[in-house]
Amino acid sequence: MFASFSSALSALNADSTAIDVVGNNLANLNTTGYKTNVVSFHDLVTQSLGADLGQTQVGFGVGRPTTFREFSQGALQTTSGPLDAAIQGDGFFIVKGADSSIQYTRGGNFQVDRNGTLMTATGEKVQGWQIANGVVNTNAPVGDITVPTGTTSAPVATTGFSFDMNLNAAATAGPPAETFSTAVQIFDSLGTSHIVTAKFTKNATAGKWDYSITVPDADLKAPFTPVTGSLTFDSTGKLTSPAVTDPAPQVKIQGFADGASDLTVNWDLYDGAAPRVSQYAQPSSVSAVAQDGSAAAQLLRVGISDGGKVIAQFSNGQQATVGQLALAAVRNPDSLIAAGDNNYVLSGRTALPAVGMPGTGGRGKVVGGSVEGSTVDVAREFTNLIVLQRGYQANAKIITTVDELSQDTINLKR
Repeated sequence: MFASFSSALSALNADSTAIDVVGNNLANLNTTGYKTNVVSFHDLVTQSLGADLGQTQVGFGVGRPTTFREFSQGALQTTSGPLDAAIQGDGFFIVKGADSSIQYTRGGNFQVDRNGTLMTATGEKVQGWQIANGVVNTNAPVGDITVPTGTTSAPVATTGFSFDMNLNAAATAGPPAETFSTAVQIFDSLGTSHIVTAKFTKNATAGKWDYSITVPDADLKAPFTPVTGSLTFDSTGKLTSPAVTDPAPQVKIQGFADGASDLTVNWDLYDGAAPRVSQYAQPSSVSAVAQDGSAAAQLLRVGISDGGKVIAQFSNGQQATVGQLALAAVRNPDSLIAAGDNNYVLSGRTALPAVGMPGTGGRGKVVGGSVEGSTVDVAREFTNLIVLQRGYQANAKIITTVDELSQDTINLKR
């Protein structure tokens, strides 16, 4: 009977620990990337009573409960944070603490410090690869990701332009000859824009158009000499001259008034082997204009896109990938030890993490503009709380009952 004291006390201690776990789960109901902690009870070794070993067994109570985390997938929540990211599937973001220790997290609400270093909300540095010239070397060790802050991107001088258009096959050579004009904006080496105008005039020869390409004289130190030539189409309206194998027509611009370098720009008449210019019996019109230059631009914002790419967007509409998040796959994540701030560290039982690109090697996908919600189930936690409360009350009743029986036993001597 008196062993009931220790059994009941062990149950009170175990229930208290379990209630603490439930309380911690409920406290982290809204914690980004939080994984529910689960309690596991186990009984203590039993004692055998009487001569027949094993037929009458009385346990010594319940042992200290063990806890483990359920690394199930949390719901993805769309946010307005451009640097927010969530993992859909297995894996962890890799972060480096203030003491340079490597930790792992599922919390993806990131930000940048004044130096442009990508960090977690609690100050750990997010690890990945810095991208140079648009290329990521995943064979290199992971490191801090630094995003450009207050950066001006250099201008890119135009090297080619194109028109996707149709010239009216029903046009007449006149007099006066029918004409059609279109223009494209190009950029010099200083980022100054210039308008290149192409004028097309119907030639008396069937299926032939003459062109003249000009640049405003005001942009140059000396008047510009127009670039002239002709386009020839066959009976089906397909461009035959210049042919796809011929050199592209070039517009050479010299002596910019702003002091920019001389420019040689190719007019791309073909998209691969397909002509960009046709001649059909439809009004002359342009469907698309393109060129590959850009002006100098200011950095507007930095965000994380799907796949874990860190994208910088500039005021000229251009985007550049400046970093790539890395993910770590852990075969037995339940062995990780919580370090606070949504982070985990390796224990002696944890398999070595495999670091790589998201979506490879069993690692999950990274979804930009989202965070992973907590996996705490309020209904289940309240149910657990009620069960643990009843268990605590029942074991407290055992102690009071045994105490009464003890008093009755003592009173037998009187």
